Amino acid sequence: MSASDAGRVAEAAWRMEGARIIGALARMLRDVGLAEELAQDAMVNALERWPADGIPDNPAAWLMAVAKNRALDHLRHQKMAQSKQAALTYEIETQLQDAAPDLDAMLDDDIGDDLLRLMFVACHPVLSTEARVALTLRLLGGLTTDEIARAFLVSEPTIAQRIVRAKRALAEARVPFAVPQGEQLVARLASVLQVLYLIFNEGYAATTGRDWLRPQLCEEALRLGRILAELMPAEPEVHGLVALMEIQSSRARARVGPGGVPVLLLDQDRSRWDQLLIRRGLAALERATQLGQGYGPYALQAAIAACHARAVVPEQTDWHRIAALYDALAQLAPSPIVELNRAVVLSMAYGAAAALEVVDRLASEPALKNYHLLPSVRGDLLAKLERYAEARIEFERAAQLTSNERERDLLLARARALA
Repeated sequence: MSASDAGRVAEAAWRMEGARIIGALARMLRDVGLAEELAQDAMVNALERWPADGIPDNPAAWLMAVAKNRALDHLRHQKMAQSKQAALTYEIETQLQDAAPDLDAMLDDDIGDDLLRLMFVACHPVLSTEARVALTLRLLGGLTTDEIARAFLVSEPTIAQRIVRAKRALAEARVPFAVPQGEQLVARLASVLQVLYLIFNEGYAATTGRDWLRPQLCEEALRLGRILAELMPAEPEVHGLVALMEIQSSRARARVGPGGVPVLLLDQDRSRWDQLLIRRGLAALERATQLGQGYGPYALQAAIAACHARAVVPEQTDWHRIAALYDALAQLAPSPIVELNRAVVLSMAYGAAAALEVVDRLASEPALKNYHLLPSVRGDLLAKLERYAEARIEFERAAQLTSNERERDLLLARARALA
C-alpha cells in the first residue's frame, strides 16, 4: 500500500466522519479545541501506519477508535494528576455511552447528536457571530480557512484568527458541551441556520478544487436541517431553510454534465431534477407559510427556488414574481450579493440594460472586489447587449478570480465563444 493511496483513503474517511469524531471527543473532553487536536492526531497516526499495516476494513471506525483512545489517555492523565483514580473508570464509561445515537435517540434526547451539540457549542454567545459561523464551518463542515474566507468575502488571515480566538474563548469560558434550552436555544438558532446555509452553499457550488459539487456537505446540511425542523416545528425559518436546501438539492444531477462540466440553470435538463426532493421542499415551504408569521430571508429564497421548480421548461418561469420576491429579500436582508442576484433576475424580467445599471453600481462595493460572479454577471449582460469584446474581458477576469477549476473552464469557454 503506497503512502499516496493510504492518504487518499484517510482523507475520504475524514471528510465523511471527521465532524462526528470531533463531536464525540468534544462530548468526552468538554473542550472543542482539544477535541479537534486529538482527532487530527488520529489522522496523522493513520498516515503513518496505513502504508505499512494496510488500510483497515472500516477506516472511519479506525480513526474514531484511535481518537477516542487518545482522549481516554488524556482523561486518565488528567484524573490521575488530580488523584481521583477511584472515580475515573465510572466517569469515562459514562462519557463513552451513546457515542453514535440513531435519529430517534437524537430527537428524544434534546438533540442528542454530537454534531448538533458541537454546532450549538460553536454558536455560544461568548463568541461573536462571525466567530461562531467560522468555527462551526471549520469543525462540522470540514472547510479550510480559505474556503470559509471566500464564503464570507473576507481575508484568510481574518478567518484564521477568528477560529483560533474562538477555540480559546470557549476553553476559557468552560462552555459546556450541551444543547441550550428555552430562550437560549431560540436566540442561538439564527446562527445555526446561517451555518447550515453556508455549509450547504459550499457543497452546492464549491469555491475551490476540481469538483463543481461537494455532495457530502449538501447532504450533511440538509440532514441537520431536517432534524432541526422536527425539533422546532413552530419556527418558520427552519422550514424555510429546509425548503430551500431540498429544492436546490433536487437539481444536483442536472447541474453537472459529462466530465463534470457545470451546467447553468437555464441549460439544465429539468427531467433530471429530483421530484421527490422538490415535493419535500414545497411541503416544507407550505409549513413555513401555514405558521402565519410571514417569510424570513430563507423562506423568501425558498419561494424563489420554488418558482424555478414549478416551471417545467425555462420559458414558463415567472420572472416577474421572482423579481418581486428579490425586492422583498433586498428590503429584509440587504447585501451586495443579494443585489447582484436581483440584477440577474431583472435582466430576465425587464431586460439586460436595466440589470446592467444595477451591476455597474455594485462595481465599487469593497465586498465584491474579488468576487468572481460580479464580472461573470456583467459579462453575461454585456453579451446580451451584443457588446462582445467587453463581455469577453469580463469573463476572462471572472475566470482569474475563481478558485474552482470547473468554473474557471466554463468562464474561459464563454470568453472564447465571444472571440
